[in-house]
Amino acid sequence: MARGSLFGDGVAMHAANFEYVRPASLDEAVALLKQRGDDAKVLSGGHSLIPAMKLRLARPAVLVDIARIPGLSYIRESGDVIAIGAMTRHHDVESSDLLKRRSPLLAETASHIGDVQVRNRGTIGGSLVHADPAADYPAAILALEAEIDLVGPRGKRTVKAANFFVDLLQTATNADEILTEIRIPATPATVAYVKTEQKASGFAIAGVAVVADSSGVRVGVTGVAATAYRATAVERALGQQRSTAAIAQAASHAADGFRALGDIHASPEYRAHLATVNTRRALERAFARA
Repeated sequence: MARGSLFGDGVAMHAANFEYVRPASLDEAVALLKQRGDDAKVLSGGHSLIPAMKLRLARPAVLVDIARIPGLSYIRESGDVIAIGAMTRHHDVESSDLLKRRSPLLAETASHIGDVQVRNRGTIGGSLVHADPAADYPAAILALEAEIDLVGPRGKRTVKAANFFVDLLQTATNADEILTEIRIPATPATVAYVKTEQKASGFAIAGVAVVADSSGVRVGVTGVAATAYRATAVERALGQQRSTAAIAQAASHAADGFRALGDIHASPEYRAHLATVNTRRALERAFARA
């Protein structure tokens, strides 16, 4: 156990004092979270938590670093399901031959995350738990109807993607739970991810993920509202239609029922407009790949 602080490069920005613990097993990590309660935060890649600590937006008393716990980084197939360990780096998702061949949407989405340095360090589990409203993965996770495993003192439970993102920076993960695995179905190549990004950070101002199969289409949207969401109004409007006119008409419902965010990068009206534009583009791209 160590005590320390985090200092910015050349600026007087640093975190409040905290304890640092590196458990050797998942059981040990869960026990620490149970013991320390709300005082503890899980550290995986650190790209979200550490900047928040430097700005003192997050002030955990103890960091539980799960980066070296064995068995949490993998991509493997079982039947028509692909399982991804929570500590799998973005680069490994992006470059996975298995994902490119059997479920290409997640690999395509990962290629849009940040820059090379971020993709080499950040993890899929950390990104999902942080639930940044402008993160890329949530749109794909929703469109793929993924399942997410959480492990805590009461054992393991599985949460469907539709129930995972609760509110701004909030998920269904309890304070004493750790996300361990994400499962997605093998899908055809009729997928696409299209986004308009904030150029400095790479975060999505409006990102849209599409999965199309014989049952219809599934559309996930990120960057527009306080949480990523399924654009079910688009899905219902489009049905099995594939004409240019039908796609444009369905895409016009991309922000229906959701309050678009406004900030220095985009007004609510512009975000809603981008949701429509990128939904149309993502649908056209997915269908063109069929």
